[in-house]
Amino acid sequence: MAEDAVFRVAGLRKSFGPNQVLGGVDLDLHSGEVVVLMGANGAGKSTLVKIVSGVYRRDGGQMMLAGFDYRPESPAEAMRAGVVTVHQNINDGVVASLDVATNLTLDRLNGAGAPLFLNPRRIRREARAVAERMGLHMSLDAAIPDLSLADRQMVAIARAMAHEPKVLILDEPTSSLSSAEANRLFALIDRLRERGVAILYISHRMSDIRRLADRIVSLRDGQIAGVFADRPLDYEAAVNAMLGQAMGRRTIEPRTATGTVFSAENLKLAEGARPFSLSLGDGEVVAVTGLVGVGKTALAETLFGARRPLGGSMTLKGSVYAPASPGEAIAGGAFLVAKDRSENGIVSDFNVYENMSLPFLRRLSTFGVSRRRAERALARRQIAELGIVCRSERDDMTTLSGGNQQKVMVARWMAQGASLFMLDEPFQGVDIAARHDIAAKLRASAAGRATLIFVTELDEALETADRILVMSEHTIVGEHVNAGIDMDRLLAEVAGQPVRGAA
Repeated sequence: MAEDAVFRVAGLRKSFGPNQVLGGVDLDLHSGEVVVLMGANGAGKSTLVKIVSGVYRRDGGQMMLAGFDYRPESPAEAMRAGVVTVHQNINDGVVASLDVATNLTLDRLNGAGAPLFLNPRRIRREARAVAERMGLHMSLDAAIPDLSLADRQMVAIARAMAHEPKVLILDEPTSSLSSAEANRLFALIDRLRERGVAILYISHRMSDIRRLADRIVSLRDGQIAGVFADRPLDYEAAVNAMLGQAMGRRTIEPRTATGTVFSAENLKLAEGARPFSLSLGDGEVVAVTGLVGVGKTALAETLFGARRPLGGSMTLKGSVYAPASPGEAIAGGAFLVAKDRSENGIVSDFNVYENMSLPFLRRLSTFGVSRRRAERALARRQIAELGIVCRSERDDMTTLSGGNQQKVMVARWMAQGASLFMLDEPFQGVDIAARHDIAAKLRASAAGRATLIFVTELDEALETADRILVMSEHTIVGEHVNAGIDMDRLLAEVAGQPVRGAA
């Protein structure tokens, strides 16, 4: 092992009953290096992270930290040793009942050497120092539930940074961040790299990987399938090693809509925003893209009845459409796969078929009594059609990988016929293979409805949609048929920059 190797995993094994999840993983993390870990959903990434961070105990193998045996009994013990993890689920990194200041200093207040009596001034002073180092621009008195998803993510990351870790593990950290926030995180990672912190960065986002990776490690079926360190890094080979097969970029043959399903005239989403019009056709898949915070989620919530527009009118299937609530939207045939599956989608106490049938229990009931056989049959069909990896429809949701949980959320709304089917960041936290599965199913089943997906990553729009709409400042600023797209123009619109040659 090289002298600057801070952390080493050798022959790590873990099984749950007869299911072997890790089958002898070897991994070194060196001082000042960012190692990107790629793996398909179910490859064992989460299990590896939970062992390293003290959530699970390993069944075999060895871990070494700074040359010494490392076997944490809890996440708190791992943090005290200098191994800090920011999990993909933001709620694991913040305490919703506390304000920002207390969250940023919570571990110091509870750890070894914590003061006997709380000093509010000291808490705020230390919290302010952490916030300044991270470049956080929010009130320290703000309650966590009042923050946006991106701000909560930044608080979770800042809380982790307060430990000044030797090893930092980041699991899909930019999934809810705007471009500016992501750049702030990247700058921080660069500073940590200069200070010698070893960083394990779990992501499938090529923009993140190209920006940060010193080395790429591909994990498949609980084993290391490839290590890529030679410059330039071979991203395609890393993806192929992760999947066990070549996965080329999907190309779309854009369809022409056969009729208008949904239309909006002079829709206004926010004060000062320019009104816009929108038309969606039968059988087409339309992507709305743009940076985080430009209005994509606001548009999704408006179409789903979760918020009211400030102006304009809408029609659905030729009738006036003005839902006052999500319940009215669902009754009218407009469905939404919400952005954050952990907060807005999954009911962790329910199993797979119960999660799928949840919004439609009235349709699947007789005289108010749920028809379990019908629910399970419906779930089995969706499991087969979307390729959801589980033992049966009775499995607990918490036993599924992130990608398969996302497929359940998509399947929930696809199980019933929609006129307008909307998905807000449907590929968030899923690997490339799962993304292709979901996109293929959306396109194959598109007839008879209008499908609208809201995505930040351009690759996801290009690989899924017939048309691409660009949002900036809560309005539509560009429209592109997905064939021979002028990428310079598209990127300028996404960035909110003046488009050369535009009137």
